[in-house]
Order: sequence, then C-alpha cells, then structure tokens
Amino acid sequence: MDPLSDVLSLLRPKSAISAGLEAGGDWAIRFPAHEGVKFNAVMRGSCWVQVEGALEPQRIEAGDCFLLTRGRPFQFATDLSLPAIESPTIYDRAVDGIASYNGGGDFFLIGGRFSFEGDHAALLFDALPAVLHVHDASAQAAVLRWSLEQLADELKTRPPGGTLMAEHLSQIMLLQVLRLWMAAESTKTPGWLGALADPRLARAIAAMHAEPGRKWTLAELAGVAGMSRTSFAERFRNVVGRTPLDYLINWRMRLAADRLRRTDDRVNVIALSVGYESEAAFSTTFRRVMGISPGRYR
Repeated sequence: MDPLSDVLSLLRPKSAISAGLEAGGDWAIRFPAHEGVKFNAVMRGSCWVQVEGALEPQRIEAGDCFLLTRGRPFQFATDLSLPAIESPTIYDRAVDGIASYNGGGDFFLIGGRFSFEGDHAALLFDALPAVLHVHDASAQAAVLRWSLEQLADELKTRPPGGTLMAEHLSQIMLLQVLRLWMAAESTKTPGWLGALADPRLARAIAAMHAEPGRKWTLAELAGVAGMSRTSFAERFRNVVGRTPLDYLINWRMRLAADRLRRTDDRVNVIALSVGYESEAAFSTTFRRVMGISPGRYR
C-alpha cells in the first residue's frame, strides 16, 4: 500500500451519517463540541462556517465539502450576526434523517462524523487545519461530487443496504477530500502529508512504510529519493518537521502499538517485526514515543 492508505488503514475510520439539514431564509445554528471528525457537504445554497477559536469564518458554496478536524463547537449560518439557535432544537425533530428549519427549500447539507480506532488519529489530523475546505471548482472533484450525490440519495430514500453503502461512500469521500486538499495545498501543507506531494520525499516515505523493520540508513533513504544525503536530510526535516530516522521510529512505534492492541503476539515478536532485536531497546523507544510501556499500553 501507499503511505496515505497505510495511515488510513491504521486509523480504521468508521463513518456515521447523522442527518441532512434543509433550511430556508436567513438562519444561524450552533453545534456543540464533538468527538471524531465532522464531515459536511453543501448540496444546495451556501452558508458560513465558524469554528470556535478559528480566526476567520469560511464561506461554503453548493458542491463544496469540508471536514471539521478539531472537535470544537462550531456554527453554520447564512448571516453570522444573527442569534444562533442550538442544533438539538432542530435535529431532535428530524424526519427520515432530514432536519428542517424555516421551511427548507433554499439550503441542503449532508452531515456526518468519522470515528477512529486506537490513539493514532493525530497522525493525520494534526497536519490539517481546523476546517479543511475543498471547493467544487476542478474537474478532479468529479469523484467527490458523484459520491456526494449518491450519499444524498441514500440518506433521503433509505434503500436496502443503505447503511453499508453510505459507509463506503463516506470513506471514498474522506480519501478524495484529502487528495484534493493535498493537491491544492501541496506547497503549504506541513508534515508527512506535505512530503507526499514531493515525489522524491514520497519515495523515501513509501520505502520506510514498505519495510519498517529494515535497518535503514540516511544514505539508503537518500538514494531511494535520488538526492544527496545532505540535501535529502535538510529537505525532509524542513517539510516533515523531523528527521527521516525520527519519522521511521515514530511509524514503527505506531505499527507496534496497533499490534499490541489487536493481537496477543509477544512483545519480543512485535519488537523484531519493527526492527528491534532487543526487547529492552524496543520498550525504551516505545515508552519515549508513546508515553507508556508496551505492557501497560496493551
């Protein structure tokens, strides 16, 4: 698999479609803090999104998608100066998965939430803004638009197998949102996501993910990237925010943590799978990276 697929597989995202929102006229709705990551797509009309603590609101138009990645309270509104009503006032009266306000007709939004297994969500979402906004402007958004249209139909008609279909469609949407955002923000994205937009750094990261137990050296990784050792080390640190070998150690510990939680494998077996012949050395590194010993983590 490629590095982005590796990380998403480790997170095991599960989605839940909460409800659609139909609204008419001018309105403002406040939503409480939430677990996981909220995803929303505006199918008709437009609105402002304001996340608590964010500097500026964002304008969302029909066809746009956005993720709310920080779990903070937020507000949707056609006019942010209006007094906001609390979301349960509307959503507690939803009919067939559709909440309605002011008679509907002007605005329609699909909303849901992704939850993630384990303690690894920060791998992905610490590198993203509080509001990840993908505009409906490019031809590359065709897959995303198709997924959204199908998701809206599943929500409205509730056909047999609709729950499973919505689950898969929403995961397609998550991956496509990330792809489109990375393509649009490739020169500004920090961390390993930004590195995936650089073909040379991406080759080195893919190599580490493909063989995490290998005793990689800086020279070998630079060779995979097709760069000099000095240029590679400097470029990797500037983009990713850590050295290549620090990145490798962190990825190894994430893989080990996943196996500790999901399997009954002995610690020394897990240690060997991620490149540590010494269980003691592995345990020391695991505690440093994860903040807890392997035995207590399990």
